[in-house]
Amino acid sequence: MKRVLILSAALLAAVSLQAKVELPSIFGDNMVLQQKENVAVWGTATGKKVTISTTWSKQKTVVTPSADGKWFARIATPQAGGPYEVTISDGEKTVLHNVLIGEVWFCGGQSNMEMPMRGWAGQPVEHSTDYILKAKPSVPIRVIKIPKRNSTRPLPLPEGSWKENTPENASKASAVAYFFACKLQEILEVPVGIIDCDWGGSSIETWIPRETVEQEFAGEFDLSFLDKDGLDPKDNKSPSILYNGMVAPLVPFTFKGMLWYQGESNRGRHAQYVRLQDAYVRKMRELFLNPDAPFYFVQIAPYAYSNPRGFKSGYFFEAQQKTLAVIPHSGMAPTVDLGNRTFIHPPKKLEVGNRLAYLALVNDYGLKGINPVAPAYESVEFKDAEAIITVKADGPGLLPAKVPVGGFEIAGKDRVFHPATATAYKNVVTVTCDEVPNPVAVRYCFRNWGEGTLWNSDGIPLLPFRTDAWDDLGE
Repeated sequence: MKRVLILSAALLAAVSLQAKVELPSIFGDNMVLQQKENVAVWGTATGKKVTISTTWSKQKTVVTPSADGKWFARIATPQAGGPYEVTISDGEKTVLHNVLIGEVWFCGGQSNMEMPMRGWAGQPVEHSTDYILKAKPSVPIRVIKIPKRNSTRPLPLPEGSWKENTPENASKASAVAYFFACKLQEILEVPVGIIDCDWGGSSIETWIPRETVEQEFAGEFDLSFLDKDGLDPKDNKSPSILYNGMVAPLVPFTFKGMLWYQGESNRGRHAQYVRLQDAYVRKMRELFLNPDAPFYFVQIAPYAYSNPRGFKSGYFFEAQQKTLAVIPHSGMAPTVDLGNRTFIHPPKKLEVGNRLAYLALVNDYGLKGINPVAPAYESVEFKDAEAIITVKADGPGLLPAKVPVGGFEIAGKDRVFHPATATAYKNVVTVTCDEVPNPVAVRYCFRNWGEGTLWNSDGIPLLPFRTDAWDDLGE
């Protein structure tokens, strides 16, 4: 009889062990779930049912796994708060501890998004030391860093884990994303979760699924390699491979919105980029079942590249601005005043994070009193030797007012641009140059390297622009 009891206990233990629910790593201790939503939760199980219970609600959710053990559920979250526990059971309990409810943002792109608070060799992040030292778990900011993985096919499970807000963890977080989270948390006083999903040097097409590339960019990219085995683990340029390795495993995790800082690797394909960024956003909204997700991106910063006087960045600045008219519920944080001539990774990441946060706070959280939208070119009138520029600028207009500023160039019919003097008052900029008595075109910060000189009253700089349509001046 004793032997039978021992055998029965062993069998029960084996069944219990087999029944344990397996969860993607995006669900774990210290995670943040989007508040006041029916958030997606999924995993695998071997039992006949999966029960999900939380300490914020008496209601339980019960789902039945499919034949292959996969299950999917949605659970209702309350308003921001915590910490809570989430228990998921299939005969054996899996308990997620220290779970917060708040605002979750997906942050993607290339190296200027990836750049950590501690910076890189010879490339620091301004103000990071104070923010790192002030990091503490009682300030509810959590970050999950998605490890770099590429793949020819979508991978099923993500990697990474949620980290509490400690100095060590903050030092490794994306500087742009962390500064954004700090501003959001400070103003809204709710937990903020950041999904840090980026890879330095990556081009935007690497983040777009294969079917989208095939359908919308037929003949523009070679996709034959996706049908073969084997991939250079350092490859971050081939279409779809970072979507497969880093984004697909997260679908359809529930988040509030998306931040994006990318473009340097697509700078030479400015016309195509408008279509690529539009496709990226549409697909992300579709995949994550969030059709109205806000999308806020960063304009690439001025940098000398191989020719500081070249126009290639100017064309790309223009392309990024064009996406604002194509992508609903989008906004752009300009960096025309934040670049660095010798660093492609400018150290002024605090300003970038804040400008992204201003867009979210006004557009998505209802704050009033500031204007986070950059002033932009509207029209030009040529009158004698003057070019009179009208810009879209709310409030008191452009600053500084009535003092000469740089960054402007003016050209006559010969299409040769010369540095010009400009003065602003309200929403009008008057531009002159002694060498061009009969101007026909004006450009502002339209080259690879330049420094912004005009802002609105909230410190948001005037966007680069050109009044001409000349595309034959070289890059």
